[in-house]
Amino acid sequence: MLYRRFGRIGWQVSEVGYGMWGVGGGPGGWSGADDSASLDALQLSIELGCNFFDTAWIYGRGHSEKLVGDLLQRNKGKKLYVATKIPPKDRNWPPPKGARLEDVFPPDHVTEYAQRSLENLRVDSIDLLQFHVWEDAWVNDERWQRSVDDLKSKGLIKSMGISINRWEPSNCIKALETGLIDAVQVIYNIFDQAPEDELFKVCQKRDIAVIARVPFDEGTLTGTLTKDTKWPEGDWRNSYFVPENLIPSVERADRLKQIVPKGMTLPELALRFILQHPAVSTVIPGMRQSRNVRSNIAVSDGARLPPDVMAELRKHRWDREPTSWSQ
Repeated sequence: MLYRRFGRIGWQVSEVGYGMWGVGGGPGGWSGADDSASLDALQLSIELGCNFFDTAWIYGRGHSEKLVGDLLQRNKGKKLYVATKIPPKDRNWPPPKGARLEDVFPPDHVTEYAQRSLENLRVDSIDLLQFHVWEDAWVNDERWQRSVDDLKSKGLIKSMGISINRWEPSNCIKALETGLIDAVQVIYNIFDQAPEDELFKVCQKRDIAVIARVPFDEGTLTGTLTKDTKWPEGDWRNSYFVPENLIPSVERADRLKQIVPKGMTLPELALRFILQHPAVSTVIPGMRQSRNVRSNIAVSDGARLPPDVMAELRKHRWDREPTSWSQ
């Protein structure tokens, strides 16, 4: 495993981290979670050098955080970094345009969920706490700024971040200019290359850490989905992969398969594309099975994609606009 500096915070984090939405289960999540398999996979990831774990209260309504808490207890002698997120009070992902800060992140709500996460994780201080949604229209509202200052001054959190709404990579730039945000989490993959346009440049200039999420486009870039793929009732992917999204996603993935270098898989190509960018501090694929842990972490070997392959991947950029199903 190779490590990268986590922006101005200075941590050395594994360039392949662990995304924990899929292991949380629960309503509105991913079906198929199995705690025993998840804990085995999580422990294996540590043994292979992973030291960065990204979770959120909403992932199983605290269940994913509790799994991380168990993991920390099992590995007390190792330095592991944990990032979690405050859910929006109105439970809207993303917030509707015109949403008010007091309806999404009022101070008492921020404090309450910071405490809940501390209890679930069984720690005295959270390494990175993130707003799970964001609107830059809130940037001048001193209430969120005071909340962040208060949590930091009390030692309840070490750093603060923003998890940026899907396909809105510039909808945080003003917040970054306040100096209060230490890290951003953004969707970045072969299809979603827009963060390179502005966000990454700002992050590099201000030395803000970048967590690249959704490296496989919610599964499309694993190459395993078909136009007829369905998930069990209640699985979030059924609401995301509606026909107007699933069909073009599969078609684009099929075109990508034609340029995967010999001896490489599509998921490996997807991760290598992300790690090629110097602004990225860590990428957080979801991993629920030990085999996925092994294959994803194996990508952290320092090898770079050839210029001709990168040039071809640039042609697969897909700029999408947020819509009703893109929560």
